[in-house]
Amino acid sequence: MIEIFIFHLHIVAALYAFVLRWQDGNAKEGLLALTIMALIFSVGWAITSTIAQVVAPAAGFSSWFTRDTLSLVLLVIPEIVIFKMFFLTGHKV
Repeated sequence: MIEIFIFHLHIVAALYAFVLRWQDGNAKEGLLALTIMALIFSVGWAITSTIAQVVAPAAGFSSWFTRDTLSLVLLVIPEIVIFKMFFLTGHKV
């Protein structure tokens, strides 16, 4: 359930970033924002998944907080900082 919530947050953030860049510039800037977010997500999830495998037991902490959940939670932390820096404070990508 936590994974679904985190994925929904990513979808909302991606839509927000696309629309914001599309309105400020053009559709190419919106697609560039989506590409950057997808790249950060995929590379970040690979890194945090490795960290979660080292930290968490094989079965996870419980049935609702598994290794994947831990890796997504660890991923959201730096993504919030990056998203705020690029899309909420007026910095241009």
